Amino acid sequence: MRTEPKPLILIVEDEEELAKLICLHLEDAGMQTQVYNRCALALRFLKKNFANLLLLDVNLPDQTGFALLEELKSKDIIVPTIFLTGNALEVNKVRGFELGGDDYITKPFGFPELVARIRAVLRRAESTTDMNLTKNVKVMDEPFEFCGARILPLRLEVEFPKGKTEKIGRKELGILAHIHENCGVVIPRKALIHAVWGIHADVKSRSLDQYIVKVRELFKRHGLSLDDFRTVHGVGYIFSPESAAPTLTKKHNSGSLD
Repeated sequence: MRTEPKPLILIVEDEEELAKLICLHLEDAGMQTQVYNRCALALRFLKKNFANLLLLDVNLPDQTGFALLEELKSKDIIVPTIFLTGNALEVNKVRGFELGGDDYITKPFGFPELVARIRAVLRRAESTTDMNLTKNVKVMDEPFEFCGARILPLRLEVEFPKGKTEKIGRKELGILAHIHENCGVVIPRKALIHAVWGIHADVKSRSLDQYIVKVRELFKRHGLSLDDFRTVHGVGYIFSPESAAPTLTKKHNSGSLD
């Protein structure tokens, strides 16, 4: 029987005993925890790893939780956040919400309430991403034309000539959308992965290649060529139909094309 993955809660709290108690109660409630006592350490973790929720103290030794949330946003790292603090001033609560915090809990607090409020924020966060097919595509996005086919995000379908229609996977759809939006521009592999999977995704180039092979085979089955979508050796890809003039950055001018 397949079990649901446990949400990872990143706790940024410099009171050691309190952090241990929070971990104990959250883990008993079926969650994973990771604790840091400095903002800089939490930032370093979030640059490379995914967390479902950030439980963030406001007053920390190296900087405030407010400053950390602002820095995360500036780096396009979006994590549902609950501020956890002994500062009950209304002005601070307002600031926390204005910065994008999802909840604000003041100390002392009850652990059952903490668990309940974390679960509530996790549910809201999940519902807001239900419309996302990939990081870069939503179900309400408009259809677009690509190499003789019509891509329909709403139905996860591709309409081919002669009225033939096939379903397409979410990741393949995201790849096509990003290529279409960056016509004539060299797309580094890492940029394509980040666009479709997200900046924290642990996706290897080999996995990306497999999805691109699926896209090529799909179009080939319906007699459509993707010759205009080519590999730039050592860099990534470029979609450069005859109607679009390629735009190669100086850094990538030396890349040869398949």
